[in-house]
Amino acid sequence: MTTDQSPILVWFRSDLRLADNPALSAAAEDGAPVIPVYIREKDAHDPWLPGAASRWWLHGSLERLGKALAKLGSPLVLRSGDPASVLAALAEETGADTVLCNRRAGPTAIARDRRVGERLSARGVTVHPHNAALLYEPGTIRTKSDTPFRVFTPFWKALLSMPEPPRPTRAPGKLTPPAKPVSSESLKDWCLLPSAPDWAGGLRERWTPGEEAARERLADFLDGPVAAYPAERDRPDHDGTSAMSPHLAFGEIGPRQIWHAARHAADQRHELAAGAEAFLRELGWREFNHHLLREEPGIPDTPLDTRFARFPWRTDKAGLRAWQSGRTGYPIVDAGMRQLWQTGWMHNRVRMIVGSFLIKDLLIPWQEGESWFWDTLVDADIANNAGNWQWVAGCGADAAPFFRVFNPILQGEKFDPEGAYVRRYVPELEALPNRWIHKPWEAPDEALRQAGVKLGKDYPRPVIDHGTARDRALAAFQEIKKAGD
Repeated sequence: MTTDQSPILVWFRSDLRLADNPALSAAAEDGAPVIPVYIREKDAHDPWLPGAASRWWLHGSLERLGKALAKLGSPLVLRSGDPASVLAALAEETGADTVLCNRRAGPTAIARDRRVGERLSARGVTVHPHNAALLYEPGTIRTKSDTPFRVFTPFWKALLSMPEPPRPTRAPGKLTPPAKPVSSESLKDWCLLPSAPDWAGGLRERWTPGEEAARERLADFLDGPVAAYPAERDRPDHDGTSAMSPHLAFGEIGPRQIWHAARHAADQRHELAAGAEAFLRELGWREFNHHLLREEPGIPDTPLDTRFARFPWRTDKAGLRAWQSGRTGYPIVDAGMRQLWQTGWMHNRVRMIVGSFLIKDLLIPWQEGESWFWDTLVDADIANNAGNWQWVAGCGADAAPFFRVFNPILQGEKFDPEGAYVRRYVPELEALPNRWIHKPWEAPDEALRQAGVKLGKDYPRPVIDHGTARDRALAAFQEIKKAGD
C-alpha cells in the first residue's frame, strides 16, 4: 500500500529495535510511507566511532533489524558517509520532508546531530528527535537548587521520586513502504566482521545480537537469577549478572522496557523484590552517567576533578601491553583481560579490579584503559565507559577515593574463592591449589612443579609488587593534593 504523503525518514542509530522505539512509532502512526535508514558514519577525527568488538555486534544487530523491518513492509536502507549529506541526498531522492530519530549520547554525536538539523532545516527538511535511550530526559532530575547531581545516591533517590517512566510501546504491526524502492548498500560490503584473522569465535560463542535475543535474555534473568543478584553480582565465578549491557548499548532493548519488566516480575513474585531493586539501581547508575555526560561533555577525555590534570602519570608501554594481553602476573587481573579479549565483555567486579591495577599499580592514565575498553567491549557505551573509568581513578562524579586501591590478591580470594574464574581464563594455572591460585609467586616449588607451572615461562611473575605500587600511587596522589592546597 502506498499513499500520496511525503515519506518519512526514520534514522536508526543506537536504537536498533522495533518495540518502544519512539521515532519509529511516530512514523508508523503518521500513516505516511516510512524509509528506515542506518548510516555508517565516517569521521577520521572522531575517536568514538564503534570499536572492533562493537562493529562485530553491529553487523549482527543490523542483520536482524533489517529482516524484522522487511517483514513489516519497509526494508532497512544502508548508506555510508556524513549523516547530513546522506540524509539530504535521501530527502531529495525520495521527496521526504521529515526525519525522525532518537537522541544519542556523546559530545561528537550531539554536535554532529546539531549540524544535521541545521543543514536539513536549510533545505526545508525537519528533524524531530525523541528519547529512547533513557528513563528520563537529561536535565529533568536536578537538585533542589536546580543544579545537576554529582553524587549518585541522591540522584537515585530523586529519580525514584519522579513519576514512573512511560510504559514501553509495542512494535508497529506494519509499515507503509515508499512508492519506489530506495537503493541500499550491502551490509556484507561494510566488512564489519573480522576476517584476517577472525578473532570473533569467542564472541559468536557467547553472544547473539538482536532485539529478540535481548528480550529472551531479560526474561531468563527475571525468571529467577535476579533473586540472588545482590549477592551474586560480585562473583565472576558465577553466572549472576544479567549481561544486558550490550543489548542496552545498541538499543536492542530500552531502559523503560527493563524497568517495567523488573517491576512486574517483583510484583508477581515478592522473593524477587530485593534483587530487582538492586538490578534497577544499576540501571540508575547508567542513567546517572548519561545525565552527567550531557552536563559535562568533556568527561570522555578530561578528569572532572581538575586536580588530576596535574597527576604524575607514567608512560609504560611494556606495562600497558602486559595489562592488555592479560600477562601482568596477577591472576584475577589477567583472567579479566583475557575474558574481555575472548568474549568482548568483562564481569563488573573484575572491571573495577583491572581498572584499579592499570591506574594505581601501574600509574598509567585512565584514558588508556577507557580507549582499550572502547575497542574491545561489545557493550562500549561512551557515558558508562567514561563515568566508570573516572570513578575508578577517583577523579569523576561520586568517585571512589583515589586512596581506595584494590588489592588484586584479596579481591581474587574474596570474589573467586575457589579460583574457578581464574582457571577458566588462565588455564596454565588450572592445576594450582586454591591456596596459591591468586598468588602463584608465593607457591612452594613443589606445588608449582606438580601443577606444571614454571613462573616466568608458563605464567609471568608479577610486573610490579602490589605493596610497592600502592605506596607509590598514594605518594603521587599526595603530590597533587599539596599542589591544590
